[in-house]
Amino acid sequence: MVACGHLTVPLNPANPSQGVITLAMRRHLSPTGASKDAVVALAGGPGQTAIPFMEDFTEILGPIVSTRDLIAFDQRGTGLSHPLSCPAFEHLTFNSPPNAIAICAGQIGPTRGLFTTAQTVADIEAIREAGGYEKLVLYGTSYGTKVAERYAQEYPSHVEALVLDSVVPPSGPEPLDKTTFAAVGRVLHQLCSGRACARITPEPVSDLARLVKRMGGGSLSERVIDGEGKPHTIHIASSDLIGILVEGDLDPILRAEFPAAVRAALHGDTAPLGRLQLRAAGGESEGEGESLAEGFDAPLYYSSVCDEEQFPWNPVASPRTRLREARAALAAQPASAFAPFTAANALALSDMPACAQWPLTEGAPETNDAPLPNVPTLILSGADDLRTPTANARQVAAQIPDSHLVVVPNTGHSVLGTEPTPCASNALQAMFSGKPIAQCAVGTPPKSYLPTPLPPRSLAEVAPTKGNHGLPGRTLAAVVETAADFDRQIALTLAERDDLESSLATLSVRTGGLRAGWGGIVKDAVVLHGYSYVPNVTVSGTVVAGRATLKISGSAAARGILRIDPQGTLTGVLAGKRVHLGSFPASVAEVGTSTLAFPGNLGDVLQSARGLAGLRFRGE
Repeated sequence: MVACGHLTVPLNPANPSQGVITLAMRRHLSPTGASKDAVVALAGGPGQTAIPFMEDFTEILGPIVSTRDLIAFDQRGTGLSHPLSCPAFEHLTFNSPPNAIAICAGQIGPTRGLFTTAQTVADIEAIREAGGYEKLVLYGTSYGTKVAERYAQEYPSHVEALVLDSVVPPSGPEPLDKTTFAAVGRVLHQLCSGRACARITPEPVSDLARLVKRMGGGSLSERVIDGEGKPHTIHIASSDLIGILVEGDLDPILRAEFPAAVRAALHGDTAPLGRLQLRAAGGESEGEGESLAEGFDAPLYYSSVCDEEQFPWNPVASPRTRLREARAALAAQPASAFAPFTAANALALSDMPACAQWPLTEGAPETNDAPLPNVPTLILSGADDLRTPTANARQVAAQIPDSHLVVVPNTGHSVLGTEPTPCASNALQAMFSGKPIAQCAVGTPPKSYLPTPLPPRSLAEVAPTKGNHGLPGRTLAAVVETAADFDRQIALTLAERDDLESSLATLSVRTGGLRAGWGGIVKDAVVLHGYSYVPNVTVSGTVVAGRATLKISGSAAARGILRIDPQGTLTGVLAGKRVHLGSFPASVAEVGTSTLAFPGNLGDVLQSARGLAGLRFRGE
């Protein structure tokens, strides 16, 4: 049973006379009756709400909350707990004036310094006291791990255990993001391990370094296709490349396309990289961005980060002087600290450009050097995580002598509930049942996580399908590659939706082709409208109940008609020649009341999308 509640706490725990604030809470009561202990689930951000994910927390924790209450609350300044807001952020986009951050700080006013980690820690203690709990299990993800650690430092006698997933150290995050840049080469080599990039590139890190150097301080212009099939021009700077990689923590399919996109750009084909940039930026073309605050409370984020991070500048200095001092600190680092990127990329990725504009809040940035208590602690780190790399987890593990660090392969940010195997979940249950905690086997990544091939620059680069020859054979192979591309893109598009539990009969979603056109799911049918993956080869048609008639067009193609039957057989006539593919490389399976065979099994695509969507639920 989940109960709703509110708790009134001092706005300033150090000075209760300044007023109060009300925290919104949800509590899942232990089925065994009154519990003396509770689990507090802490969301990421800072700025992300926790209440909407109460069901997810309950599912992930499983038996752990059968003997303990589970509490989730919206951190002060977010969600239903007095969310911070400022008119300057209501329409904040990438084209907003740089002083919007300073304007927002002024609109929040002098209380903006009362929404940091220290106050949230005091709120947790108030929740514990109000609930009459003796001890707490702190379960945090990303920024939530910092909150959990700080509570453990402040109130060690009230901590039963810590579960830290995707770790931010107590003093973090590190403002120069050096651990993120140090992990880039390792993550790319892991992505390409086992010769997974053999047909793409001999060295993905060298490719990236070459592209960063070639781009310098400029940018590439590229034409990208939106879900309506309309072209837009976007600009890609070298700093966008690290942004795409970091976004891959939450979109492993997106990251799987990165090595080929970089290699293609080096060969003059920037369309794949442009599409990745469009996806990483949330699907918005330049100049059409939605509010940057969408999805989390941006004023709270800056109130916390800008007041807490140990930036390399004099906090009383002007914004211009702060940035000059930040650049000097970056320039003092060896080039290897950011390779294959540069110090300029590190500045762009960091919070420093924004926080340089944030006015000084009374009091110095918060620090806490108290030791972490040696309580039962499980530390989980995704081996592919760039936001909170494994180096962070090792740093915290070294401070808790009896802690257990589990590094989870083929996993990025936010491990529990998103890992492809149950390794981390098993470790969690083992710790609370007194069983040995096993390390994870490396294993083979899910097929959708593997690097995707180099997109053909022309039909001449496509080998004919077996048993089919010449231009018709190449065109038939291009149709197969187009199907695979559509599968990947529609899965990524679906993952961004909030109606993934809807039936296929009610879904409607579109994605743009790499070169032209669009494709999508309209109710229980696949619709392709001039969808192009291979230059000058387009596919159009509708697939219903596993049957389709597809029109193949384009100036490079062998034009004609292809038909698919529910057994996956692809036949037709292209340029006057009969073609046949007896086993179309896409599974055929029942989905609801329909059988859909092309492109791929939509049931599998929908399941993949739901898995990707799950990566997002605990935020930054």
